[in-house]
Amino acid sequence: MKLVIIVGPPAVGKMTVGQELAKLTDLRLFHNHMSIELVHQFFDFGTPSFSKLVDNIRFGIFEEVAKSELEGLIFTLVWAFDYKEDEAYVDRIIDIFKAVDAQICLVELSTSLAVRIDRNKDDHRLAHKASKRDTARSEKVLLHDEKRYRMNSRENEFPDKEIFKIDNTDLSATKVAQKIKDHFLL
Repeated sequence: MKLVIIVGPPAVGKMTVGQELAKLTDLRLFHNHMSIELVHQFFDFGTPSFSKLVDNIRFGIFEEVAKSELEGLIFTLVWAFDYKEDEAYVDRIIDIFKAVDAQICLVELSTSLAVRIDRNKDDHRLAHKASKRDTARSEKVLLHDEKRYRMNSRENEFPDKEIFKIDNTDLSATKVAQKIKDHFLL
């Protein structure tokens, strides 16, 4: 069993890299918007019901995958490194897979804000994330979150976690996925 968690700021390419990594491995992709888009059809983002249902879906899938015969899972999310709650959330995911002796693979993607603003309007992204199709609103949220959160880690910030960092500014998603596969011997 393997768990690959791909983190990074919005529009850095987590989902696209995850899709490519799934093609190169026997791992299944569960990008964070799969739960967000489903629940958003019923409840507004950030409401208690929204948060509860997203968590229920995610952790239900994590628990079932961990005890299944699947090779493993690729999960994507934005991690605000300056919020201890986010580290606790990631640890909660990891603990489910550690309980079955899974290989834990943390990947952090980074690129410039300008590149992310361009990627925020990418047709592929918009096809998979209905909530991002109002690109003016999505960009406003992206810029707001950029000021509010630190979404890339500092060197050696988490000595208990190996985080494989990749600047994917000038790399295709396929090349990034191959780097992840090679690094973790997936």
